[in-house]
Amino acid sequence: MRCVSLSRFSRRKFLAALMAGAASPALARAPLTSERPPAGRGGAPVPGAEALVKEARISGNVGYAVADARSGAVLESRAAEIGTAPASVTKAITALYALETLGAAYRFTTRVIAMGRIHDGIVEGNLVLVGGGDPVLDTRDMAALAGRLKEAGIREVRGEFEVYDGDLPYVRAIDPGQPDHVGYNPAVSGIALNFNRVHFQWQRTGAKYDVMMDARSGSFRPDVTMATMEVVDRSSPVYTYEEMRHRDVWTVARGALGREGARWLPVRKPGLYAGEVFATLARSNGIVLRTPKLRTEMPEGQEVAQFQSVELTEVLHGMLKYSNNLTAEMVGLAATLARVGQVDALAASAAQMNEWAQVRLGMKAPGFVDHSGLGDASRISPADMVRGLSAAGRAALLRPLLKPVKLLDTKGRTINDHPVKAAAKTGTLNFVSGLAGYVTALDGRELVFAIFAADEETRASIPREMRERPPGARTWASRARRLQRQLIMRWGAVLKQAGAVETEG
Repeated sequence: MRCVSLSRFSRRKFLAALMAGAASPALARAPLTSERPPAGRGGAPVPGAEALVKEARISGNVGYAVADARSGAVLESRAAEIGTAPASVTKAITALYALETLGAAYRFTTRVIAMGRIHDGIVEGNLVLVGGGDPVLDTRDMAALAGRLKEAGIREVRGEFEVYDGDLPYVRAIDPGQPDHVGYNPAVSGIALNFNRVHFQWQRTGAKYDVMMDARSGSFRPDVTMATMEVVDRSSPVYTYEEMRHRDVWTVARGALGREGARWLPVRKPGLYAGEVFATLARSNGIVLRTPKLRTEMPEGQEVAQFQSVELTEVLHGMLKYSNNLTAEMVGLAATLARVGQVDALAASAAQMNEWAQVRLGMKAPGFVDHSGLGDASRISPADMVRGLSAAGRAALLRPLLKPVKLLDTKGRTINDHPVKAAAKTGTLNFVSGLAGYVTALDGRELVFAIFAADEETRASIPREMRERPPGARTWASRARRLQRQLIMRWGAVLKQAGAVETEG
């Protein structure tokens, strides 16, 4: 495995090297080294990249690539063409896919359709809640939609209350390999409420526990009956899940509960969940609806109310900031729907994104299996990620949506005024860590980079029930994140000194 070093050398040598490598998109391949390492902030020597990797003591493999954002020329790399699970770094490509396909101003629309005649505020037929793929719809928004139904003059529905969530395909869980109870792995469909999560809260009263399951958002806390919880006498497993026809049935081990607490659990029946909450909120507006039923076909009738999401750029900003998996899957599926029509699985939609990335971003072999990165079968190399982020105009679209990277001193403390500026998307799975984005070096030069680390052997050995918090994962991830920031500071400081670099491998 080769590691290429950034080095100080003269303008004459640089021009000679550039001419020697003029036929290649990268610079000349003969290694150039300096007698002394270039100085960083405060005059301290900047460590070599390989020394930083060795010092990090990360088990598994580490690969990275950094390139000039304008030309795309790779400046330094290590194992840059080896595919690695990108984890949530995938969301950066998903964001670009959605922006180009749907447009930055796109809004998702959730509608209420009345079937049959409406007379004096009475719907003679069925009322249908129609999902429009809005990934950020919450209970407050649903309350606004119920209020608009009342404002439209609807006061009674004599037919059934139905929910249509078929705008996007139903997927029971983003990654079937995850534990049942983790809230970041819910079901996917054409309607989502509160990121398809239900709030479970408990409080001990004497020898018993009071249990609440609700769809809270802001000041709204409607109770939910389609998801139930029972406290049982056992020490493990902590949670069990059983899928019934009309509800999600959970149990929790009494031995795992303290005096009180709360957590979000995934919803596996998004249509029934959203329907129950909407019916509760409609009732508070004087409109009584029957128990919701799922509908398999898009209804035909009169639209009586609608709710639109914020613009796509705001949706994506939240997705990248909080790394929300459901949002990524839903916007990716919506982009595929607009591009080629509906597909039946996340992998099929990801395949469309891979094809798009090859054509539009110049990526060589993107291997995404979903849009969020939660599935660890995805593979992308650091060099390919850099190609995608370097594509013409992509930095202007993506960088404003990314989080600033906090750079750290040798003791792990944040340096608030560090002159090297970076914005990137993180990616974390157990024993997998990635970071990719953009750097502004000390001299103002713009860089694009990707860093991936993975210990696939250790990850593969983790039992399914322990994948939420396996031993050693937190320490491993901390070391990986520290290395990522050290490499960013190195690249920003060394380019200030060298002005140009070369690549190898």
